[in-house]
Amino acid sequence: MLTVLGERAELFEPCALLLGAFDGFHTGHMTLLEAAKRTGYPVAALTIFGGKEGGALFLPAERRAVLSSLGVSYALEYDYSPDLFATPALHFLASLFSRIRAGAVFCGEDFRFGAGATGTPSDLKRMAPCPVTVLPLKEANGEKVSSSRIKSLLGDADMDGANALLARPYFIQGTVEHGRHVGSKLGFPTLNLAVPPQKTLPKEGVYGGFAETPRGRFPAVVNIGARPTFGVTEKKIEAYLDGFSGDLYGETVRVYPERYYRPTAAFPSAEALKAQLAGDIARLRAQKENV
Repeated sequence: MLTVLGERAELFEPCALLLGAFDGFHTGHMTLLEAAKRTGYPVAALTIFGGKEGGALFLPAERRAVLSSLGVSYALEYDYSPDLFATPALHFLASLFSRIRAGAVFCGEDFRFGAGATGTPSDLKRMAPCPVTVLPLKEANGEKVSSSRIKSLLGDADMDGANALLARPYFIQGTVEHGRHVGSKLGFPTLNLAVPPQKTLPKEGVYGGFAETPRGRFPAVVNIGARPTFGVTEKKIEAYLDGFSGDLYGETVRVYPERYYRPTAAFPSAEALKAQLAGDIARLRAQKENV
C-alpha cells in the first residue's frame, strides 16, 4: 500500500530512495525501481509536480495509482514552486536527508537538482548518508527514454509508441460529470470527464480503448477534444462504454485511449454523426475481438 508524504514529512523507517521528477514513470525509471527493490528496503520515490514543459503525463492522483501498482511504498510529493526552484542544491539535500532515513539512494546519470539545476550525482554521493547508485540512461531505438519523448509520441497519436516507453499504459483519470446528454439522444450514451489543464493529452481526435470503472472494465470509444458538430469548442473527454448501462455520475473513472481512429470533425447532421459513431463502435468491437 502506498503512503503519501508531503515535502516536509518525516520518514524514519530506512528506505531505498528514488530521486527524480517522475513526471511519467517510464521504462528508464523502472531500472531504478528494480535495483531499489533488490536492497530489501521499502521503496520511496520523490516526485515533483509542475514545472514541466508540455504539462504532466500523470497528475498526482494518477501518479499515486501508478506507483502503488509498481510496489512503491512511499511517495514523497513536492510541488514545483519558486522557493523550491531557488533552493541551493546542497541545502535541498541537507533538508531531505534530515527528514528521510535513506538506506540506499538511486538516480539516473542525468539527475539534476537545486537552484539552476546545479546539483549533480557527484554532489549527491558526497552528501548522502548511504550508498548512492547512479544508473545510465535507458535508450529505445537509439533514443533516450524520457517524458518529453513520450509527450511527443502522444502528440502524434502514437499510443503504441508511448505505451512501450511507459511502465504502465497512459490513461486519463477523472470524475464523471453531467454533460449535455446529446449522446443519449442519439442512442449512444457517453460519460464526460473534465480535462485537467495540467494534463498532457494525446492528439485531439477519436480513439478506441477501454475504461476502468467501479462497475468493471469496458471497451470504449473515446473522444478527446471539442465537439464541433454541435458548436462546442470546450475540450472534454467523452467516452462511449460498450456494454455498459446505468450511470457513473460522481464516480472516478480511468480512460485508456489505445488506438487513434480519426480526427474530430463537424458532421452535417446528427444522423451523419450517429452513422459515424456506429462505425466507430463496430471498429472497436473488431479491435477487441482481434486482441
